[in-house]
Amino acid sequence: MPEMWEHLGKIEQRYEQIDREMAQPEVSTDIKRLQTLARERAGIEELVRLNREYRSAAKSLEDTRSMLDSSLDSDMRALAEEEIKSLTARIEELRQKIKVALLPKDPNDEKDIIMEIRAGTGGDEAALFAADLFRMYSRYAQSRGWKMDILSTSEGSAGGFKEIIFEVKGKGAFSRFKYERGVHRVQRVPVTEASGRLHTSTATVAVLPEAEEVDVSINPKDLRIDIYHSSGAGGQNVNKVASAVRITHLPTGLVVACQDERSQLQNKVKAFAILRARLLDLQQREQGEKVTEDRRAQVGSGERAEKIRTYNFPQDRLSDHRIGLSLHNLPRIMAGDLDELIDALATSDQAKQLEAQLV
Repeated sequence: MPEMWEHLGKIEQRYEQIDREMAQPEVSTDIKRLQTLARERAGIEELVRLNREYRSAAKSLEDTRSMLDSSLDSDMRALAEEEIKSLTARIEELRQKIKVALLPKDPNDEKDIIMEIRAGTGGDEAALFAADLFRMYSRYAQSRGWKMDILSTSEGSAGGFKEIIFEVKGKGAFSRFKYERGVHRVQRVPVTEASGRLHTSTATVAVLPEAEEVDVSINPKDLRIDIYHSSGAGGQNVNKVASAVRITHLPTGLVVACQDERSQLQNKVKAFAILRARLLDLQQREQGEKVTEDRRAQVGSGERAEKIRTYNFPQDRLSDHRIGLSLHNLPRIMAGDLDELIDALATSDQAKQLEAQLV
């Protein structure tokens, strides 16, 4: 793999060049330039660290092997051979980590996200399950120190959510939550089921990288903005002042409505954030494809057969069907302990990318 090591050498040279440039007085006073360099440095820092550790381990291995050529007593020779075994394993581990670190980065990985959870098949139970997923994700975000803000909700008649849209702000939010996109299925006995029958329902999850204004160009002429009175359960008006906002993007037919805030301005800001994220998602995922097809590619239609994961409560088991993984202790998982699951999905994704490079 001479090309890989040559590439790593160039990356390390650039890393050292950035350090020298950041130390220059004229750069240290140029905040914009300093931030640009800092971001570039952070993007290659892990590769540089791994490469330096690899070279150090390789040098130690070479030195230890040379010791075997000298006259050593049996105890020292055994120690050297054990050290060689340990260093060889470490070098192989570092080589694999470097290969993964060199994989093309998802440009959205470091972005904040907007998540949309919708009740699918299963009536009231589906809405309750959507609320369970929301709690699970909010607790996971909290455990990582990320900030969460609800953008829009539509409550179910028996509780839970027909739909809930929220944003998560934090470094690497998309890189972790992107594996949650798709249809989630739950199997359990609802609290409302008097006969104790097992019930199956679904909820769909969409994960969109949050778009800045510079990421998506929106022509005001392409928008229709309607202002109306927000409504509560049963359709009654809950605001005397018209504050709910509905934005329709005419070229795509996308419609975003927000009514949770009392301020028309706040609702409009949130609606625009959702619209930008959805438009960016369309541009990045399925250029030229119809909106309905793009949304279906991410969340499916909500039918029971289309699923990425099943939460089986009677058997206390979570099954992720994409990688054939089964985990137990559902209460712990539903409380937001998702790292084991997401780590497994990320590792599988990396393995597929490495395999594709070999084809």
